[in-house]
Amino acid sequence: MTVRSQLLSVLQQEDINFLLTNRIPRRLVTQFVGWFSRIEQPLIRDTSIGIWRLFSDLDLREAKTTQFRSMHDCFIRELKEGVRPIDGRANILVSPCDAIVGACGAIAGTELYQAKGFRYSLEELLCDRDLVEGHRNGRYVTLRLTSSMYHRFHAPHDCRIEQVIYVSGDTWNVNPIALKRIERLFCKNERAVVHTKLAAGGESVTLVAVAAILVASIRLNCLDAILNLQYRGPNVIACDAQHRKGAELGRFEHGSTIIVFAPASSDLCDNVREGATIRVGEPLLRLV
Repeated sequence: MTVRSQLLSVLQQEDINFLLTNRIPRRLVTQFVGWFSRIEQPLIRDTSIGIWRLFSDLDLREAKTTQFRSMHDCFIRELKEGVRPIDGRANILVSPCDAIVGACGAIAGTELYQAKGFRYSLEELLCDRDLVEGHRNGRYVTLRLTSSMYHRFHAPHDCRIEQVIYVSGDTWNVNPIALKRIERLFCKNERAVVHTKLAAGGESVTLVAVAAILVASIRLNCLDAILNLQYRGPNVIACDAQHRKGAELGRFEHGSTIIVFAPASSDLCDNVREGATIRVGEPLLRLV
């Protein structure tokens, strides 16, 4: 067994992983990594990316460029044109991001799961009465981005962003180990609730971008402000931005989670099941 394999084996032990990624000053570490990752000194940049590759499956073959100014520049990399074909069928909502599918399915009234046995409510997550009622008994898919994945997210359909709700919060890790231990974790973390209306039919589709440790920074292309731990603007931000299916909506500064909420009349596509890997543009939900 190589040294890398031995280290990964230790880090994958649940108690150690939870301790190292949660029982630390999460906000302080997140702010430090946010600053450190932007250092453009070549030795620091190359060493940081090298260590990152050592502990992950980072693959840059699809990146638009492999020459980066900093580790942060690598985090938010763009992809080559055409490597994420978008399913163009009118009745299909596509995945907004590269991710591993987590809990998904039907919402029971206003309750849903973050992990087996751990429920949370739309009221706590969305913080908006009209949105809660709009997604009552609807469908949801939890999409977890790992640290090595492509970190930009895209429009699941032709849509208009009507409103963004920013909720300041904690920076718990959002990996499966933490989701099995911290109740209502998504409702505790910093997040941006992006409310959209589909161009055809006007039905509501909401994306909740949940930040996490080392991540707490969400950039939406429709807003001038970066939503992070230093943000001091209004919590409810009016918006009127049209986006074509597959168009870039924004990005995380590292890996995290997007929860997609769709109408009750929609169904999960056949490829969507817990633990499956999905990529931008692939079928996610079928509109009925």
